[in-house]
Amino acid sequence: MKRTFALLAATALTSTPVFAESLNVVGSWSGLPLHKQYEAPYWTDKLPAASDIEVALTTHDQMGLGVGDIYRLLGQGVYDVAMTVADYAVADAPELEGLDVPLLALDADSARKMVEAAKPMVADIYRDRFNSHVLAIAPYPPQVVFCNHEISGLDDLKGLKVRASGRMTAKFLEALGAEGVNVSFSEVPGALQKGVVDCAVTGAGSGYSAGWWEVSTHLLPIPLGGWDSVVTAVNLDKWNSLDAGTQETISSSIKAEFEDPAWASAQDALVNDIACLTGNGDCPAGDARSMVLVEASDADIARAREILLTEVLPDWADRAGAEWADRWNASVGAVVGVTVPTN
Repeated sequence: MKRTFALLAATALTSTPVFAESLNVVGSWSGLPLHKQYEAPYWTDKLPAASDIEVALTTHDQMGLGVGDIYRLLGQGVYDVAMTVADYAVADAPELEGLDVPLLALDADSARKMVEAAKPMVADIYRDRFNSHVLAIAPYPPQVVFCNHEISGLDDLKGLKVRASGRMTAKFLEALGAEGVNVSFSEVPGALQKGVVDCAVTGAGSGYSAGWWEVSTHLLPIPLGGWDSVVTAVNLDKWNSLDAGTQETISSSIKAEFEDPAWASAQDALVNDIACLTGNGDCPAGDARSMVLVEASDADIARAREILLTEVLPDWADRAGAEWADRWNASVGAVVGVTVPTN
């Protein structure tokens, strides 16, 4: 009898299925290059191939989520992993604006140095504000200006209605004499066409993919909206439930297979996207369009940085608090040679 029970027990053990870890993942905008070229391939192919993790992937726009709710719901455990633009969460965490300050990084290498310096701050923000653990930070290309209005430089934005891509960008536009207008990304083409806004800020590649060239005429490739950093985070309770080996697999593979490649392509992507929008150069993404390219002058860049340093950053420091401004000065500010005054 004992032998029979032993055999039954052994049979039960060998026939019990081994359940893989599973992750419910919510990606960023489904129609944009970052998701199609990097997010989706990583979560659906590369991570499962490197582990026994099963992934169910959708995106926040496919789910109909409000962009301001994405990290809140992540913290509540509605899903396991989420990624979207950090600026969408600044209503809950004003200190997070320090991740993606406009006009301080004019190329991808500089932008990544800023992001790497900011990562310890960002990790603390996501842990405390959103009960989550940061896995990666990747860029959209620089947030440039699309106008359905004739412009020849930065000064011509004065008096125009401009859709901003974030709180700091809105503050900058106000200081410039423009009117910042809050319009969601998906609603911008209609707003440009109907004159609700004269101009709008987004990534050059995002604007190309979303057809903004159909409703705008002029492109000013000055990074008024920074690099629109996309933060990938995992619910902290889910993360802590994973064994150390699984955590290491995710951490190492997401850097090598998602974050690093996205950054590596960022600078060339900007050049290619501008070519696609204006016809100035080869367009590897499809048909080139014929927007008017408005080159930013040295005077434009100098004026923009002056507004940033004297108005935009001090305003952020007041809202975020001196502790966060001091942390920013010691990390991001040290990398870019900028100090935010604090009281």
